[in-house]
Amino acid sequence: MLSPTLVLEVGIAVFLVAVVGLLANRLRFSVIPFFIIIGMVVGQHAPQFWHIDLTFTESKPFIDFMGRLGVLFLLFYLGLEFSVGRLMKSGKAIVTGGSIYVFLNFVSGLLIGWLMDLPFKEMMVLCGVMTSSSTAIVAKVLTDLKRTANAETEIIMGMIMFDDLFIAMHISFLSGLILTGGTSFWSVAGTSLLALGFILTFLVLGRKLVPAIDRLLQDKSSELFILIVFSLLFIIAGFSETIHVAEAIGALMAGLVFADSKYIKKIEGMIAPYRDFFGAMFFFSFGLSIDMYTLSGAVGWAALAAFITILGNLASGYFAAKFSGRKPKASFDIGFTLSARGEFSIIMANIGKAGALLPIIQSFVVVYVLILSIISPLLTKESRNLWQVLFGKDQAPVKAKKTLEQLEESVNRST
Repeated sequence: MLSPTLVLEVGIAVFLVAVVGLLANRLRFSVIPFFIIIGMVVGQHAPQFWHIDLTFTESKPFIDFMGRLGVLFLLFYLGLEFSVGRLMKSGKAIVTGGSIYVFLNFVSGLLIGWLMDLPFKEMMVLCGVMTSSSTAIVAKVLTDLKRTANAETEIIMGMIMFDDLFIAMHISFLSGLILTGGTSFWSVAGTSLLALGFILTFLVLGRKLVPAIDRLLQDKSSELFILIVFSLLFIIAGFSETIHVAEAIGALMAGLVFADSKYIKKIEGMIAPYRDFFGAMFFFSFGLSIDMYTLSGAVGWAALAAFITILGNLASGYFAAKFSGRKPKASFDIGFTLSARGEFSIIMANIGKAGALLPIIQSFVVVYVLILSIISPLLTKESRNLWQVLFGKDQAPVKAKKTLEQLEESVNRST
């Protein structure tokens, strides 16, 4: 039987999320850490007023389900932003800069995991967490700072696209390693190859389905239009889950296919409010699952990992700027922007929780995400100033002064 306070609890949860969202906008901060923090504050240790349970015990399963939908909408919208055609054309920007970015961050995860003496499964989760940049935060920061038209933004988005594809594969690998109970190399490899086949099928055949999708959506009312889009999204995501490929990856692949539709603008306009609402509930529900009094043991490791992440991303930014012919100072813009961590890190932390891995992983991810989701936008905003402090302003080329004889000669020529 449903609790009589279920709707009230959900309403209070949404209201709290809205309040901290307004506060974040007023402070010009990313909203993601605010959503997580309010979830932790009102979660397991919140007081009870009258008949209102601020631990959200009765409503938590429903809030968790809304968070699950949030993951699907976030990944689906991400796919809409990229499209299969754009992936195929990006070429060098993706492969070169993205490979360096993934390598340095993955190795950083191995280093931190080794220092923490983690088992193999936990170490693989940690590597994924430290490799996955937050597309949501990066996009918001670039928009807020009005840098979307800058030359380095194309490099940043190319590296993120490569990183997102790598993380899609890594999430599928973690699902095979942790969630399916695979213990042998071959069982995990089989699940990973199945995930790879699923992704490649969408990348290769997805574009051929676009005309059929467009005919299905043609001349439909808003009601039918969104029902068709939602049904295809949930069927694809649900089907991927049945073959042990994370449903989030199914949602991403669905977005990549829909991105080449001629109705892309209408689809984006309809999906954006659902992405924002359910995405906010995803971060809030993650905060609800965290006992903030257990975080202290992970603070030191998370701070060290955040510092190494920033250094690694600055190195990635340097090589990306060099290979693309940009000035060295662009490395600060690229590196600081890509340092943000958010939705993908939390998705992998949830995989670890579902697989009953060591609790330190959850605590680590909370502190790590909070640090970088706050610090990265601040560093990005001040990237130009920090470059000037460390390396000075770029010297404008000094024009050689003409001698008196040269001036007289030029006058005589003109006359």
